Amino acid sequence: MKLKAGVVLHYLFLDNAYCLMSIKNAKILVEYFKMLDVHNKSSLNDIQFYHFLHYTTDLSDKEIMLIFDMLDWNASGEIGFEEFYMLVCILLANQNNVEKQFISRHSRPVFELIDMDGGHTISPAEFQASGFLFNLKGHALNQIFYDFDVSGDENLSYKEFKMFAMACIDKQEQTKREKKKKKEKSTLRSLGACLVKSANP
Repeated sequence: MKLKAGVVLHYLFLDNAYCLMSIKNAKILVEYFKMLDVHNKSSLNDIQFYHFLHYTTDLSDKEIMLIFDMLDWNASGEIGFEEFYMLVCILLANQNNVEKQFISRHSRPVFELIDMDGGHTISPAEFQASGFLFNLKGHALNQIFYDFDVSGDENLSYKEFKMFAMACIDKQEQTKREKKKKKEKSTLRSLGACLVKSANP
């Protein structure tokens, strides 16, 4: 899930420590929400929501409508600013490659978002359907799910999901360290090749 080039959301940022917007950014988002709310109802219906995401992201029509249903917790056919704020934070977390930190910092609301049927657990189907929100896809997604289904009931409880969130952070940090080491090795090889060339003109 990525933001399209040139959209206003590129100018908003999340705080590194808590994965939330600054007051200034939140005020900008409030004004943006008011502009989208053409009916002055302090909410967006499915059509307004669809067009917002269609023009700002690379999400498919099916994914957009799934997100709307996930955010429309009370099935009112509309979402308010609170849900809109959470969605934009998820978009920014994806844009800044801090999805895992976002999941960790906001594990309860993320859990409730993914728990589409309100059963207080996350099924494999719910996890598979919503994984695109945090760039979790394919075989790896299934593997992660079953790794953290400690109870073996093929559902993640909140505690199991929270362990998953913590492990995601560890995995991301490990990946960053490995990338840094590879980059350093590559630089050293290039430097070594240059030294050999200069020594043997």
